[in-house]
Parts: sequence; structure tokens; C-alpha cells
Amino acid sequence: MRTLKFLLRKEFRQIFRDPAILRLILIMPVIQLLILPWAADYEIKKIKLAVVDHDHSEYSRKLINKITSAGYFILTDYSSSYEQSLEKIEYDKADLVLQIPSHFEKELVKENEAKLFMAINAINGVKANLGGAYLRTIIQDYNREVRMEWIQLPKFSPEVQIEVASSNWFNPLMNYKYFMVPGILVILLTMVGTNLTAINIVKEKEIGTIEQINVTPIKKYHFILGKLIPFWIMGLFVLTIGLTIARLAYGIIPAGSFLTIYVFAAVYLLAVLGLGLLISTYSVNQQQSMLLSFFLMMIFILLGGLYTSIDSMPEWAKWITRFNPVSYFIEVMRMVVLKGSSLADIKFHLFKVFGFAVVFISWAIFSYHKRS
Repeated sequence: MRTLKFLLRKEFRQIFRDPAILRLILIMPVIQLLILPWAADYEIKKIKLAVVDHDHSEYSRKLINKITSAGYFILTDYSSSYEQSLEKIEYDKADLVLQIPSHFEKELVKENEAKLFMAINAINGVKANLGGAYLRTIIQDYNREVRMEWIQLPKFSPEVQIEVASSNWFNPLMNYKYFMVPGILVILLTMVGTNLTAINIVKEKEIGTIEQINVTPIKKYHFILGKLIPFWIMGLFVLTIGLTIARLAYGIIPAGSFLTIYVFAAVYLLAVLGLGLLISTYSVNQQQSMLLSFFLMMIFILLGGLYTSIDSMPEWAKWITRFNPVSYFIEVMRMVVLKGSSLADIKFHLFKVFGFAVVFISWAIFSYHKRS
């Protein structure tokens, strides 16, 4: 115990003597939490729309007015030439082309149906899919409005009218920041924990102090714990900063208990810090450890469920996410913050992450070799 106390004192002194580490721990979470949630927006607006109107009727004008008044589209071109509209797409002045055929109003009134043509620039797949979905929804809504105008006696109408009333649980206003900020906080906590510990032991190798430690009677598990505990405390401090920013900047107050978040975070930090120390024991220099930790972080982020749903991934990717501790913490943060889940609700997540922590820390202890 006395040996561990000595190692902890040494590590804390090294941390507070290094201004770069302090800036990384204190400034990086603040800046990223204030910037990233505004950039990671799932709602796309200001979609540039080109309209080719061959009909020039009252119904086509009403349709165009409804589309432009929705707030998602900007009318950048209105013409009677489809080739001219395609040129707008080629010069990146339009994202979608809506072509209204001639006799649109006539076919809609007499034939009870009319066809529209949409051409979508799919270079940006996300913008194309969402923009096309927005446009289809507006056209369907316009279609319902037109049919309702034709119905003179609704109670004798042969058409079946189905109304759907929906309610959004846990995030009723569908505020994407409530959904994204907890996940971004998990990524920041993972980056700070993994990167700092990944360069910790290898830094001792580069400056030559590792030889002095190796000739002492310090046990391997004392050495690993001495490297882990200071950053575990700093990680919980970063989490506190992040939760404070989430409340002050975005008004996010967890529906569940802060105790649930901190208990899971404490176990999760043991896992990611153990992974960082494991990387450090195998690395020869800081550059190698940073590249390896960056490689793992990219996999953790892309397969963590922050930006894409895990359920929509292929089966092989779902298997990888089962061994990704980041995916469990992102899910837990959203469950606690939005749903109000308790420790009983996240017990399986907790046990799995605890298993990761045991494996990584034990592996780091066994892989560290003392040499005199």
C-alpha cells in the first residue's frame, strides 16, 4: 500500500508539471462539447431545389409554394428546361430537381392521378436521402390537401381516411442535441483516457526512467495501478466538466440518477484506461502508441452507434460492436439521460464492461516485463 501511495504521488506530480496534459484534460472537452453538437446535426435544411414546371397551372404553383414554405428547401432555379436544371446540379447550384409534367392539373382533376419526376444529386448520400424523403412527404401532404378539397360531404365519402396520431417518448421535441451530446461526451472521455494512458509507460521508456523503476522491488500490478488510478480520477473529473457543460449550454438534465452515470463511468474508465496501458506496454515509442490508439478509436467511434444505428449494420459489424466498450457506454448514457434508467436496467451492460476492464488490466499487467 505504501509503494502504491508513492507511485500515485509520483504520477500526480508528473501530470501537474506537464501543461500539455492539463490543457488536454481541461480545454479539449470544453471546446469540443461546445462545437461538435452544433455540427453533428441530423436535420438537413437549406436544400437547393430546381423546379422544371411544364404546366404553369394553379395546382403546380400551389405545390411549389408548399414546398418552399416548408423551411427545408431553397428555390434556386425555376425554368421549363430539364437540361438547364441538370446543369445547376453539375455546378453544385442545386441538390434536387422536381419536374412537373404538362397537363399536371388536368390529369390530377380528370384522371384522379398525376406523376411527378425527381432527380436527386446522390454524391452526398445522406443529404440526398433526407432531401428526397422531405420532398416526398410534402408532396404526399399536398395530395391529401387536394383530395380533402374535393370531398364535399366527408361523412358520405367513399374514400377511407386514416389518421395517425404519434407521440415521441423520452425525447418528445426530437431535439437531436439531447441525443448527440451524451454520445459525444462518451467519445471525449474515451479519447482522453485511452490516448493519455497509451503514451504513459512508453514515455517512461523514452526518457529513461523506466530502468530506474524496474530495478526497484515494485511489483508489476503496483506499477500498472499507479499508472491507472490518476487518470481514472482525471477521467471522472472530465465527465463532471462534460455534464456541467451539457446542463449549462444545452439544458440537458438527466432523467435518471447521476449516481448511475458515475458508477458505470467508473467501471468504463477502468476498461479504456486498461486498454491504453496495454497499448503502451507493447509500443516502442510514443508515435507508435498514438497511431495504434488512433486506429482503435476510429473503429470504436464508427462502430459505436453514435452516428449510425447498430441495428442497421450488417451482421459481421454487429459482432464487432459486442466487443466495443464504447457502444455500451453510449447506449447507457442515452438510457439514463433520456429514459431515466437505473442500475438495475443497465446491469448487463455493467457486467460486460467490467469484464472488459478485468481482461485489459490483467493483460497489461502480464504483458509488462521488468528488466534489470
